[in-house]
Amino acid sequence: MHIMNVDIETYSDVDIREAGAYAYAQSPTFEILLIGYRIDGGPVRVLDLTDEKNLGKQGNLLNERQKQFSMDCDEFFNALISPDYIKTAYNANFERTCLSSFLKEPMPPEQWRCSAVRAATLGLPATLGAVGEALGLPEDKQKDKIGKSLIQYFCKPCKPTKTNGERTRNLPEDAPEKWQQFVEYNRQDVVTESAILDKLSVYPIPKNEQNLWELDQKMNDNGVRLDMPFVEKILDYDAVYQERLKAEARDITGLDNPNSLAQLKEWYREKFDVEIKSLTKDTIPEIIKSLDGHPNAVRMLKIRQELGKTSTKKYAAMKNAVCKDNRLRGILQFYGANRTGRWAGRIVQVHNLPQNKIPDIDLARELVASGDFKTLEMLFEGTPFVLSQLICTAFIPSDGCRFCVADFSAIEARVIAWLAGEQWRLDVFRTHGKIYEASASQMFHVPLENIKKGSKLRQQGKVAELALGYGGAFGAIKAMDKDGSIPDDEIPMLVANWRKASPNICKFWRSAEMAAKTAIQERRTVKLKNGIAFSYINQILFITLLSGRKLAYYDAKLEETGKGESITYAGVEQQTKRWGRLETWGGKLVENIVQATARDCLAVTMQRVSNAGYDIVMHVHDEIICDVPKTDKDALKTITDIMAEPVPWGEGLPLRGDGYETAFYKKD
Repeated sequence: MHIMNVDIETYSDVDIREAGAYAYAQSPTFEILLIGYRIDGGPVRVLDLTDEKNLGKQGNLLNERQKQFSMDCDEFFNALISPDYIKTAYNANFERTCLSSFLKEPMPPEQWRCSAVRAATLGLPATLGAVGEALGLPEDKQKDKIGKSLIQYFCKPCKPTKTNGERTRNLPEDAPEKWQQFVEYNRQDVVTESAILDKLSVYPIPKNEQNLWELDQKMNDNGVRLDMPFVEKILDYDAVYQERLKAEARDITGLDNPNSLAQLKEWYREKFDVEIKSLTKDTIPEIIKSLDGHPNAVRMLKIRQELGKTSTKKYAAMKNAVCKDNRLRGILQFYGANRTGRWAGRIVQVHNLPQNKIPDIDLARELVASGDFKTLEMLFEGTPFVLSQLICTAFIPSDGCRFCVADFSAIEARVIAWLAGEQWRLDVFRTHGKIYEASASQMFHVPLENIKKGSKLRQQGKVAELALGYGGAFGAIKAMDKDGSIPDDEIPMLVANWRKASPNICKFWRSAEMAAKTAIQERRTVKLKNGIAFSYINQILFITLLSGRKLAYYDAKLEETGKGESITYAGVEQQTKRWGRLETWGGKLVENIVQATARDCLAVTMQRVSNAGYDIVMHVHDEIICDVPKTDKDALKTITDIMAEPVPWGEGLPLRGDGYETAFYKKD
């Protein structure tokens, strides 16, 4: 089997950051500018497709440049469509999508490998340059800086000015020297990607993960249908609604720009003798409490709240990214969470869609679909909130189909109980499944039948279950107890009771941390009783899951951090998004293990559901959404039964699937 490394440079008037690769490549202005490639470690060649039209200006006599271009084109495109050549690229979905659009034929994912996925499996950063830096490849920050400026210059529309002759796009002939730099930049990216693959060759992607990536690519290629008339109506209405609020604000305040924080603060100081330091979602409720008797002052703050809400942001993202056939593609990123391997959301961010809380969501959606916003405002309070609730419903099945939505019931709670060997929890999941009630019963020594839905004990059991499984304590309870239902002075006892009721889970935290430290310190493999193994190879801490997949902590060390000896590793910091040192501990390691295991359960199930002939159009956390013909009456039961089937490596893990059928997506 031959290997061909590929990197392309392209032009489109669509912003890929907002619209994604599929809509980007569907633009009428889309074209491929440069193709850099390398076959079997040979020389890197660059096809300059913008120069193709200039190569035949000497009549029928082919010059050497033409001959070479023609041979290189034949070599590249023959290899591209041949199943005997494995194509590799960093973020291969982009190359696949663009080349498919260019050739007007599919690029089978089975013939492709993604270097970015291989890097992610080792906990390395997301971008090509950052991975090269992390791996210690020759660093050239100036090249990266120049590369970004060249992409900005040649790959995106430009603003017309007198200086550039009012052109809206920069072509190679507009800056020949820059263009030659761009050609070399493209060539160097192929060199860098090849070097990364060489460095990571000792850590191949397991075959089952490659198969899963191929399924992921097919799901992203297929996409999910959007109700675009519905989306357009909401965006049109929101523009009118926002202007109405601004006009009301001007009437109340007399200000030219009531959206100006400085002007608004001055208005409150002069009119109501109220000093406002900041206006945020946290401070506004407190300010409203101090303004009793001043209806205009209160109303202005509520207008400010409504203007600040982003209920239509996802609708705008849908409009930007939807393809010509009204399908949204590329919304799932394989191995997006490189610590656990879970998927991440892209473009519309389906992983953080609001949960549906209004009881008559079908009616609300019907009113919007018919454009009857007047009735919507009469029947439903808080229009921005209602529009936010309806975001999910913009996802609809294909013609003649319905959605079958199925998810794992309490998957993380089941996995941690199974891995820790917490028997009473396993008994709960193998019988009635009421884990919140059972947890409260264990914690407070109250008979299960006495703990009813809505009771204080059940609420405390629920908060404790959601907050404490990974070593959390006071802060975790406060973060999870959004309503403040548990007094601060009761939290320490709640934490103590939960831990006392779950001794094996607490032991799992300690065992995981000790095993990781021992593996790093003694350079050997340490296996826990449940079969999870910790090893330290080439400065990488690996955790081998029962599925056989490995989690990686790059450049792991034991360091003094002020809290004693801690495990640190190189990773991307959440807040800064920069490569740096991160810290981990027993509870966090267990969280990674549990979430990764849950992800692997989902992976097995998705492959089974797909093999059963069902089209998965998207998945959200532990839930899959299938496009199913209305004539298939047994689909939901078949899919939920598949979800309850044991996974090959999960003997004794009690899985259960729940689901529903719907004419549009919703989050119950």
